[in-house]
Amino acid sequence: MFDLDKINAAAHLLDGEPIDAAAIQKATASLLRAVGEDPQREGLQRTPERVARMYDELLAGYRVDPLDLLNRAVFTVDYDDMVLVRDIEFASLCEHHLLPFVGRAHVAYIPQGNVIGLSKIPRMVDMFSRRLQVQERLTRQIADFLSAALDPLGVAVVVEALHMCSMMRGVKKHDARMTTSAMLGCFRTNAATRQEFLDSISRGAAPLAI
Repeated sequence: MFDLDKINAAAHLLDGEPIDAAAIQKATASLLRAVGEDPQREGLQRTPERVARMYDELLAGYRVDPLDLLNRAVFTVDYDDMVLVRDIEFASLCEHHLLPFVGRAHVAYIPQGNVIGLSKIPRMVDMFSRRLQVQERLTRQIADFLSAALDPLGVAVVVEALHMCSMMRGVKKHDARMTTSAMLGCFRTNAATRQEFLDSISRGAAPLAI
């Protein structure tokens, strides 16, 4: 059923071994010393170990098998109206400062014979958000992967997020949020379909908060 080459290309997996916990712990201790701290003081003694475990969790998206993610959850269905999963919460790490950005994704597609299990779309969002990211690329990767998995008539993704790198440092604008979108197929070419999606995600939308 799947075009394996297309799906693997859309997954953008990194080659290589699992995360190097020992190297992260060593680097974290060096960073603590570089900012003037003592890695041996009571509160910091286990910080390098904690940081290594944290990065293993936050960057787990690099090591998700895309076929395992999709396994047995694509179904043949005679349905050609919009499927929308909205308000999918996510957290990611900005690749420029290694600070978090958090928000929600809205994902829709128009089937062309195949639909995917409900839980798989949030898992797609997690696979790409649990990496070093920029929001623009995250948005497009979700859309491209769903398109590769289902070959639908169209895919639409809108991502809204608050970025700690602009809240804690730099311009320090606490309420500034970023919105990005990716429209493929009929969502790009058909204005009515695109507007139906945008109207659906705007109804009942709550403000982002951290």
